[in-house]
Amino acid sequence: MASSPSLQPDLCFADAPLAAQDVARGVTRLFFNQDLFGLCEVPLPNGRRADMMAIDAAGTITIVEIKVSRADLLGDGKWRDYLDYCDRFFWAVPPHLARILEQERYLPREAGLIVADRYDAAVIREAVHRPLAPARRKAELLHFARRAARRLSAQVDPSLGDAT
Repeated sequence: MASSPSLQPDLCFADAPLAAQDVARGVTRLFFNQDLFGLCEVPLPNGRRADMMAIDAAGTITIVEIKVSRADLLGDGKWRDYLDYCDRFFWAVPPHLARILEQERYLPREAGLIVADRYDAAVIREAVHRPLAPARRKAELLHFARRAARRLSAQVDPSLGDAT
């Protein structure tokens, strides 16, 4: 049975460069194989938007910041605002940007590093696990679950509105 075009899920980063879509796809495949499941473009309570947020079976929250150009990586100062909303933080980049993320300003002793393309991804550096406070964890897990359910509902009936 063919699926209706209106029931096709929105692409991650549909308005972003193809390279960002490719990195998101590779990270999604990596996470799937690690039993982590995520959402793209997740609004945070502080007004920022995480490129990807994923959870595992234990409720660990991982945020991934995707960068595909040198200029975007060097000019980004907002990524530290994500650290209060996750247990682990990763950079995800195509191979040509990995070396830049060794600089101290990108917290290489804390932030993980994933190198990805559209077919796969590899964890080059694990992220430090910094457990969220229990109240923050509960709030973020509820936000994540409700956002995922809302997005699924909007796929079934697009008239329900924005699924962010």
